Amino acid sequence: MSGDTPRRFLVEHLSDFRYQEPAQGSLMLLRLQPREDGGQQVSSFALEIDPPTAPVTFADAFGNVCHLFNIHRAHEHTAVRSRSDIETAPAPDLPDRMEKDAWDALAEIAAPLDHFEFLTPSRFARPSPALEAFAEANGLRRGDDPLSSLLEMSHGLHTAFRYEPGSTEVDSPIEHILETGSGVCQDYTHVMIAIARSWGVPSRYVSGYIHREGVPGEQTPEGASHAWAEFLLPDLGWLGIDPTNDTLADHRHVRVAVGRDYADAAPTRGAVFGGGETRLDVRVRVSEAGEPEPAIAPRPERPFMSEAAPTIVPQPAADQ
Repeated sequence: MSGDTPRRFLVEHLSDFRYQEPAQGSLMLLRLQPREDGGQQVSSFALEIDPPTAPVTFADAFGNVCHLFNIHRAHEHTAVRSRSDIETAPAPDLPDRMEKDAWDALAEIAAPLDHFEFLTPSRFARPSPALEAFAEANGLRRGDDPLSSLLEMSHGLHTAFRYEPGSTEVDSPIEHILETGSGVCQDYTHVMIAIARSWGVPSRYVSGYIHREGVPGEQTPEGASHAWAEFLLPDLGWLGIDPTNDTLADHRHVRVAVGRDYADAAPTRGAVFGGGETRLDVRVRVSEAGEPEPAIAPRPERPFMSEAAPTIVPQPAADQ
């Protein structure tokens, strides 16, 4: 089947939070329902929560569908399972290069008042001396046009960094991957966004999933969620680029949430009252409709903060 045609995928995402002792209450925000824009369509979405509770649904400031719930009774774990049936869009047809005045055209559409949140530094995507030194050392600078500059930067990051799950944490600063050269998709994406914003390109973070197909450059492991970036360009709109896998966002990519950086698009974020140490087991399965569904293998449990009330328990970086 051609990558130029829409594809339909089934996604199952399980987050199982287990507590060292019974928690007296918990509050959790979910961003697990895929978006319906950019040519992507959602045929169905189902959410299961254990212990059973009724979530409130709303859209956040970035248009992401969110579910908020709280549990007011003692419980030893919180399990959240989402199931999505999605039709994705193929990668757009792109010119080899943009017009000579593309940077000027970009400056006109990238008005600071209209795209302030995607042009200014954010918590995880911000300028620093280390970032400037890294960009200079790797020749990452504005070229003749925005499109070719971004694609060259994506390839440069893919080459410069080592993909190493577990090498960073959910709240690792951008300097960690710049100094060590090792990171995961969240880190690649934050670096690319921070540099692109310094060029005047509105840039946003995307959380979601990728269906692995053995395409050259793929690094994201099976059983994990994923992250990449989108950039606003003249005549092209928001263009998705995945520096971890050195590719455009295409039919393999399922978009769930967007924001300034990971903090705005985390799949789960919440607080637990009591409970002692919290451990999280995350399992993800992405399969194409009609193909045999692989077993949803468990990933290693990950410890979070302990002896805090409430304890903030964010979902780990997409592919840690």
